[in-house]
Amino acid sequence: MPLPYNKFVEVNYALSRIQDNSVLAISGFNMATTPEYLIMKLWERYRDTGHPKNLFIISDTLPATPNRALDFVARRLYEEKDQELIRGMLLPFIGWAPWIQKLTMKNRIELYSWSIGMAAYWFREIASGRPGLITYIGRGTFLDPRQDGGAVNNLAKERRTCKTSLIEIAGREYLFYEAPKPNISFIRGTTADEMGNITMDKEGIYGTVLAIAQASKARPNPGIVIAQVEREARFGSLNPKSVHVPGPLVDYLVIAPSQYQWQGGTIMFDPRISGRIIPPITPSLLPKIKLGDRKIIARRIALEMVRLVKEKEGPILVNLGIGIPTMVTNIAAEEEISDFIITTIESGPWGGLALMGEDFGISIGPFAIIPMPDMFTNYEGGIIDAASLGFMQIDKKGNINSSMLLSRIPGPGGFPVIAAGSPRVFFGGGFTAGKKKIKVSDGKLLIEEDGPITKFVDKVYKIIFNGSVALEMGKEIKYITERAVFSLTRDGLILEEIAPGVDLDKDILAKMEFKPVISDKLDIMDLRIFKDEKMRLKDELKME
Repeated sequence: MPLPYNKFVEVNYALSRIQDNSVLAISGFNMATTPEYLIMKLWERYRDTGHPKNLFIISDTLPATPNRALDFVARRLYEEKDQELIRGMLLPFIGWAPWIQKLTMKNRIELYSWSIGMAAYWFREIASGRPGLITYIGRGTFLDPRQDGGAVNNLAKERRTCKTSLIEIAGREYLFYEAPKPNISFIRGTTADEMGNITMDKEGIYGTVLAIAQASKARPNPGIVIAQVEREARFGSLNPKSVHVPGPLVDYLVIAPSQYQWQGGTIMFDPRISGRIIPPITPSLLPKIKLGDRKIIARRIALEMVRLVKEKEGPILVNLGIGIPTMVTNIAAEEEISDFIITTIESGPWGGLALMGEDFGISIGPFAIIPMPDMFTNYEGGIIDAASLGFMQIDKKGNINSSMLLSRIPGPGGFPVIAAGSPRVFFGGGFTAGKKKIKVSDGKLLIEEDGPITKFVDKVYKIIFNGSVALEMGKEIKYITERAVFSLTRDGLILEEIAPGVDLDKDILAKMEFKPVISDKLDIMDLRIFKDEKMRLKDELKME
């Protein structure tokens, strides 16, 4: 029987339902699940009519890549000195949004930045009718109200539209995260029927799409959900188990041209990303990584993972952060031990080959994909065995700044939850930053030109990971670079290994603003790391 109504509408009709001063929630992990068509049409409507205006935008991650979607809008707003479309935003990551960064640094909008996991969970809490999110994540970091409370610029610090508060439960400190409830949501799926039932069969992730829709619909003051989809289906034709967002949660459906339905920043559609084809993860699928300082770091991290496999006597579950840690996937495939190191990405994929850059968040050939809030449960609850994450700065207390400088504010991303929740964290990155020339010759590390920027500093610019809190919680923490490996102890950083060929005083201690404790058993890093051949880790694990 045909339905007495049809939720498919023309895009401008749906957007006309948005009132001035609305709180707008938008799904999106870079371009994955980003409703780009709705965002672009929203900008055009404001440009042509001056409405809606004074919006506050909240996302689970970042619905943008450089000069696309929300960053495209930010560019137009930056060029318009008296813009009134957006008053502020809560975005966990703006690293792929240079124009949003400019608006922020010029204090043209108020910007707040929580961890991705906090934002994803917050949507679920609001959907459940709760006032906000309570968690231990963020204690002793820039998210703590005793520091910045998640406010990124001065305008945010003045207005405090989003805030954190310190509370105590059973003698333990927690943070309470608050933000305004959304009354409008933009979400994206693949196929929808007239009732509004939505599948995500061509998407690379589920993200937080369902929770964002529910957050708008929750009381008090239930709001409106507008969904962008690629295809229309007849009611009753969709497999119920394929429906991710049930129709009663959706108010309006808009068909978007295919150019606004990209799986990632550079990929419109690849069946290996959506799970239609599951390729074997073999060395041939991966680019060959030349032996250099970045591969050395990834190899040394891989050795820690192998150690854990041996200790556990079976496969381990890990998270690999953006940048050098992601290369551990390549090392595992090269060494033919991928089955023993099960990787996850915070956006939801399990296994497969995690993509990098603007495509970070999606994977080629994952064996499972779950909603993003559920994935962060594995991190915050310490369900994973280990994580490897990058860093910008490390100080004498083991604190890490992963994402904020005076001239650069990409935001914390998933880092705070993963770093605080994982029982073991192997931070990996270059010892120095800036232009440098480092190579490997005859099994030794040669530093011909070092980076001019010191990364081991007396005090980090912003604390994104708190070393003292990690020790209090019994975490195992290591800092791995191409020339030195440190562990975190009650006495601070202890230098445990140095690379063959480097000079301890000239290449390490002289390039630090503080002096670490030097282990009585200072060792040379595993020589296999510095040879242009396999490390034979497969043999080490006695794999058949």
